[in-house]
Amino acid sequence: MAVKALIGYARVSTGLQNLDLQTDALTQHGCTKIFHDKMSGAKKQRPGLEEVLQYAREGDIIVVWRLDRLGRNMQDLIQIVNSLNERGVGFHSIQENLTMDKSNATGQLMFHLFAAFAEFERNLIEERSAAGRAAAKARERPEKYGPKDIEMMKALIESGTPIKDVAERWGVSRTTIYRYLEKE
Repeated sequence: MAVKALIGYARVSTGLQNLDLQTDALTQHGCTKIFHDKMSGAKKQRPGLEEVLQYAREGDIIVVWRLDRLGRNMQDLIQIVNSLNERGVGFHSIQENLTMDKSNATGQLMFHLFAAFAEFERNLIEERSAAGRAAAKARERPEKYGPKDIEMMKALIESGTPIKDVAERWGVSRTTIYRYLEKE
């Protein structure tokens, strides 16, 4: 498949920074159209990036000066590149000299590697989340008050005693009282 167009995307983190270095490099690389953002890459909504992603058609290649200009983090970068792959849009980073284009074996390999990294990242996140939940559960304190205490708390509240007063009497927060009452 022949490349239809090289489309540039440039981003600087603040309005005080200058896009010239990136746009010059993209122009020298042969980009016919360049989209840009002047905002932090941490922002999920980047109008210039959204425009370039909508503008690119099958056979086009999106070009960036460096990989970190495209994605907020590795997971975001992988997601963007994989979505380009699904649409038949290639990707090239000038500084890393990295081209991903489905029309050749190397490009296909790179897309498969990015997909594998995405799956690996998802699995790591799931493992870390599960480990965090297990650690939190292991740290849970045993219940301080038994059923008789909880009955008394409930009776006091039902008789009109403010929760604040009940919490003070037992030396706990109002949130703890609510938690005990929810268990009943």
